[in-house]
Amino acid sequence: MTDLETLRSALREPPAEGFVEPDLGAIMTKGRRIRRRRRLATGAGGVAAAVVTVLVIVGAVALREPAQQPLPPAASAPVASVPAPVPVPAPASTSITAAPSDAPFGDVIPLGYRGEDGRELVIYASEIDEPSMPDVRFGLQVAYRTGAGEYEALLAANEFKGSDRSFGFHAVDGGDVIRGTFVPVFGYFSGPAVRVTSTVRGKPVEAKVIPWSEDPSVVIFWFSPGQVESPYVLTPLVAYDAKGQRLTK
Repeated sequence: MTDLETLRSALREPPAEGFVEPDLGAIMTKGRRIRRRRRLATGAGGVAAAVVTVLVIVGAVALREPAQQPLPPAASAPVASVPAPVPVPAPASTSITAAPSDAPFGDVIPLGYRGEDGRELVIYASEIDEPSMPDVRFGLQVAYRTGAGEYEALLAANEFKGSDRSFGFHAVDGGDVIRGTFVPVFGYFSGPAVRVTSTVRGKPVEAKVIPWSEDPSVVIFWFSPGQVESPYVLTPLVAYDAKGQRLTK
């Protein structure tokens, strides 16, 4: 028997066991469930893919264009209130000219010339009562003589530090034009002086010297207006005693 005939004979024999007919309804139901799961899976995958795609796109956009979020306004610094300027008092003068009494303290000394209006110029000591200067009891006054015992003050000068009778020169002032009259440079020396000299631009000058009637150890002096125009041109003031010895350096 050939192989072909053998195959044909086998096909003609009935099967040992019978086959059950397939349940077409169950097969279709199972197929529908499989398809449904596939659809759901496909749908879930599509959603996931869509989500990933959206995230990728958003991320790419974020990388390309940074978010332009409005910045909060800068906090302005508090404006400090500026206090109103406090007026600063002017520094006190190092010299104090106390108000002297009107009455001369001792003899009145003529200066030897008259003012612009023809009235006589005099110099005299005047008493001082100033609590802030307990050791200064007198000063000098240059004035017009206006009548018998009457005077019109022009310029006063006095010591302002320490004692008015400490050894040396005191109350050197003058060299000013007051009410049209030149007041000569004047002052006093406390000590046994009989001469007061100086130099002006290298030229020697000598003052007129008169002992004070209330205390002869104090001498009042003044310079001629034609020789000394200011106390600042004197370099230096020098006092001599009766023996011609120099009392100051």
